[in-house]
Amino acid sequence: MNLLLYHNQSICILADFFKKDNFLALNTHNIMYWTLELASYLDDAPWPATKEQLIDFADRVGAPTEVIENLERLEDDFSYESIEEIWPEYPTKDDFLFNEDEY
Repeated sequence: MNLLLYHNQSICILADFFKKDNFLALNTHNIMYWTLELASYLDDAPWPATKEQLIDFADRVGAPTEVIENLERLEDDFSYESIEEIWPEYPTKDDFLFNEDEY
């Protein structure tokens, strides 16, 4: 079971929980920590892409180790259509109060 632990405009922490003795236990090796800066390294990724393709892309563009570590926590054998499938709360332009007509 994946749960959103913390989210604001720039930080998202996703965690994986599992049942153990009728309690939810945190699966600490599956926690992903995303920021806008980290996610920006995947802006030009070749969507749709598999976990391996995203890791290869992140490595080629010189993404920080945090990005690659997050991508290593993704499910195998799954094709991701966009960053929103990795970070469901990824902010879009509509989330910001920015009027492009003013500039």
